[in-house]
Amino acid sequence: MGMIGTGMADITIAGGVEFMSDVPIRHSRQMRKFMLGLGKAKSAGAKMALASKYLNMKALAPELPAVAEFSTNETMGHSADRLCAAFGVSRQDQDDFALRSHTLADKATKEGNLSDRLDFLVPGKNKPVTRDNGIRVSSPQQMAKLRAAFIKPHGTITAANASFLTDGASACLIMSEDKAKELGYKPIAYLRDYVYVAQDPKDQLLLGPTYATPAVLERAGLNMSDIDVFEYHEAFAGQILANLTAMGSDFFATNYMGRKSKVGTPPMDKFNLWGGSLSLGHPFGATGVRLATTAAHRLAKEDGQYALVAACAAGGHGHGMIIERYPS
Repeated sequence: MGMIGTGMADITIAGGVEFMSDVPIRHSRQMRKFMLGLGKAKSAGAKMALASKYLNMKALAPELPAVAEFSTNETMGHSADRLCAAFGVSRQDQDDFALRSHTLADKATKEGNLSDRLDFLVPGKNKPVTRDNGIRVSSPQQMAKLRAAFIKPHGTITAANASFLTDGASACLIMSEDKAKELGYKPIAYLRDYVYVAQDPKDQLLLGPTYATPAVLERAGLNMSDIDVFEYHEAFAGQILANLTAMGSDFFATNYMGRKSKVGTPPMDKFNLWGGSLSLGHPFGATGVRLATTAAHRLAKEDGQYALVAACAAGGHGHGMIIERYPS
C-alpha cells in the first residue's frame, strides 16, 4: 500500500510462506564453535585440541526451535499464560472460545465459504489436500482433559486452545483502482488504511489488537459501530479474550494507553465468523493475507461495507487495517 500510494509501484504481490513441518534445527553453540574453528585449524594437533575442548555429549544435542520472543527469550505460550492470569481469563473461557473457532470454521467449510484456496499434493502422498485439515470440532469434556502446555501444572494454555503451527502460503494482488480498471480486473475490496503499533514486549506482547484498533479507527475517521466485519488473529484463545477485556476497560484505556475512554469490544456476531488461527492454523508468513482476504470475502457475503483486521506480532508489535468492500 505504501509503495503504491507513493508512486513507487503500480502493481504488487504481497504474501508469505511457512514450512513448519521442516524447520531448520541448529547445531548447539559448542558444535558451531568447533565446526568454525575446524576450518582454521592447520594441523592434526590443532584439530584434536579443538575436539577435546568442544566435543562432548552436550555439544551433540541440537538446539530445538521454539516460538520465543527474541527480546525476552520467553516463549509466546508462557507470555499468553501470564496474560490470561493478569486479565482473569479462565481455562473454561479459553476452551469455549477455541471450540467456537473450530465450530465456525467447520460450518464455513461446509458452506463453501473457505473455498478461496488451492488444492495441494504433498510429495509422497496419494491424495491432495483439499481443505483446511486442522479443524477439530471437539467437546468441552475432551478439551478439559488436556494438560497445561507451558506453565505446568497450573497454566491454562493447552494444545486445544492455542493456534497450531502448520505449513501454509498465501498471496494477494494489490494495485491502484485505476490500474485495475486499465487491466480489466474487478477488485474485491479497497485497503483503506493501516497502522502499526508497539508496546512492552514482556508484559504486553500479545496486546497489539487492543492498541491498533482505536488507532486505525481514528486514522480512518470511523467508529466501532461502523465496522461490519472483524477479523482478528487468534494466536491463543486467551490472547483474544484478554484483548477483548482490555478493549472494554476504561481503566486499561486511561492507565495503560493514555486514552480518555475505552474503544469498546467488537460484537461477537461480527467477530471471526469463519473461524480463525485457532482452527485454521498459523503459518506465520501466510496469516496476514488470510486475514485480509477473509475479511474482504466476508464483506461481500454478509453485505457489509467496512472490515477491521488486527493482529499481534513478535517484538510487542501490533497491526490494524481497515478494508472497504468494493461496490458491485
